[in-house]
Amino acid sequence: MRSLGQDRFALSIKGDAIQIIASDLEIGDSVAVDGVCLTVEEILSDGFVATASPETLQRTTLGQRTQASEYVNLETSLRVGSKLGGHFVTGHVDGIGCLVESVATEKSWEMTFAAPPSMSDQWRSRIARYLIPKGSIAVNGISLTIADCDEQSNWFKVAVIPHTYAQTNLLLLQSGDFVNLESDILGKYVDKLVNHRLAPENHQQEISFSFLAEHGYL
Repeated sequence: MRSLGQDRFALSIKGDAIQIIASDLEIGDSVAVDGVCLTVEEILSDGFVATASPETLQRTTLGQRTQASEYVNLETSLRVGSKLGGHFVTGHVDGIGCLVESVATEKSWEMTFAAPPSMSDQWRSRIARYLIPKGSIAVNGISLTIADCDEQSNWFKVAVIPHTYAQTNLLLLQSGDFVNLESDILGKYVDKLVNHRLAPENHQQEISFSFLAEHGYL
């Protein structure tokens, strides 16, 4: 991936991904770039060009990139009738996290993520409230299960299997590197509905004998 300006990026597709992604890519298609949903604006011989909005640059690692070229995870949009191998991911990133540590175990890599020091407020309002053990989260567009998190959700840990580790840019991460995080969309809807019902202006009147009598049921 290389920058063509402040908000425009060219992405080169390498190896087997050429057949998987580039073979039927069309202008207007949606492609997740490290979990960020971008629209294909121009097709190149080896990839495509996309533009990120100011909101996307502010909320994701696309606005934090300092290197001329970096590896990113690419995924095309889900087709109707396709298998759903993880949880629902929309490509609408909630915020940025950073890698605390990555520890190799016998069967996986245990990776811990937390808020970058300068983004703790964003973490609390957009990410922390949706972190629960065994819940889902997308890290750079990768659907992962939360293995553990502290009670205040200041950090969370995921276990990454060898196949996922080898096929994504997780293996390139160093402690302190930023990643895009997208919380579970179902959790967001539940949170919204529950908070709406709990709001004082939405409290329903208690159903009592006097209420039933007043409305003609007794």
